[in-house]
Amino acid sequence: MTVTVYGIPNCDTVKKARTWLDSHGVAYAFHDYKKAGIYEAHLRDWIGRKGLDTVLNRAGTTFRKLPESERTALDEAGAIRLMIAQPSCIKRPIVEYGGGLLVGFKPAEWAQALA
Repeated sequence: MTVTVYGIPNCDTVKKARTWLDSHGVAYAFHDYKKAGIYEAHLRDWIGRKGLDTVLNRAGTTFRKLPESERTALDEAGAIRLMIAQPSCIKRPIVEYGGGLLVGFKPAEWAQALA
């Protein structure tokens, strides 16, 4: 099974997730949003499968620093543009595996999906 982890390497949650994968012997490729960016097609697919509210990181500092008018009037197209320009606004980590998709790090969910 091919596993790809999308995230930012210095994010604490991504670090925990990668440690979990390593300790469970799950081989994976890591895609760094900051260095490699993210394709619109990925975001559209993830939003289609999990929903905008799951993929968009509204809790992060980058999102909270946006002007109120930008945060409240954000439609899907605007959110995608924002996430491409500011990858910190994408929930982390996102994991693609054998046709499945995990968003965020929940060890029990990961164990069921990846073990």
